[in-house]
Amino acid sequence: MNVYDKAYELAKSLRDSAEAQSLTAAKAAVEGEADASRMLGDFLERQHDLQHRMMLGEEPTPEELEKMNKLYELIALNPLINQYFEAERRFAILFDDINRIIGEGLKSVLE
Repeated sequence: MNVYDKAYELAKSLRDSAEAQSLTAAKAAVEGEADASRMLGDFLERQHDLQHRMMLGEEPTPEELEKMNKLYELIALNPLINQYFEAERRFAILFDDINRIIGEGLKSVLE
């Protein structure tokens, strides 16, 4: 058994999963609607900037966090964006579960 072949097989299985297919479809639906695409793009850019600053050790202010939460709530009112967020959440759960399973399976090797 080649470990790399199994890794590629797992990646293909994740790509082919219902969760990944739903995320891809939701992303395409958002991109197909100019206002939704603009709103989501703006939100993701702000989120990325905030995360980048946090990685550099800069703590966001409570006001910044509140502003991001309100922006999230506002744009999630758009049905296409809401579907995208839900599909992204379901895929993240799947991905986290896979990582947990792999981590648990390697405990004896890593400890």
